[in-house]
Amino acid sequence: MLVEGVSDQVALEVLARRQEMDLAAAGVTVVAMHGITNIGHFLARFHALDPEIRIAGLYDEAEERFVLRGLEQVGLVNSVAGAGDRAWLESLGFFGCSADLEDELIRALGPEEVERLVAAEGQLRSFRTLQKQPALRDRSLHDQLRRLMSGRSGGKERYAALMAEAVAPDRVPRPLARVLARASSDQ
Repeated sequence: MLVEGVSDQVALEVLARRQEMDLAAAGVTVVAMHGITNIGHFLARFHALDPEIRIAGLYDEAEERFVLRGLEQVGLVNSVAGAGDRAWLESLGFFGCSADLEDELIRALGPEEVERLVAAEGQLRSFRTLQKQPALRDRSLHDQLRRLMSGRSGGKERYAALMAEAVAPDRVPRPLARVLARASSDQ
């Protein structure tokens, strides 16, 4: 399972554990590519090892072109076949987050619940200071929380784990639920 970064990896691993999915026993590895622009490299590498390997992925919708280009590079798609057709990409096992992982999880939990997680982490005072910054003052709580998570080293991973742990099973964002379902059905 290819994902953009460590926060995506952490969230999927937490959600899998909560669903009692043993990814390792199922032969599934979640691989953080450290940026979607690396997808072509990873697809080529795994495809060369085993052309029949089943690969799934999670990406930010704004970065869909990189997924298409990567699939094209390894000959799994021609440049016209699925361009702009998200259902087609999903049939191949690639699922897009509307903005990004954090956006999906904040929407699933609700910004007020995420703010409670921030408080439980002892970060509310720091968050209040961040909210007062001129660039963020007039932004929504949702956007301010996304900025908090991306503003500090390790913040995305930390909050991805916390939010994945807190989200109700019936509220798991669709792209995360679908990529995990794909992983469990590929055995």
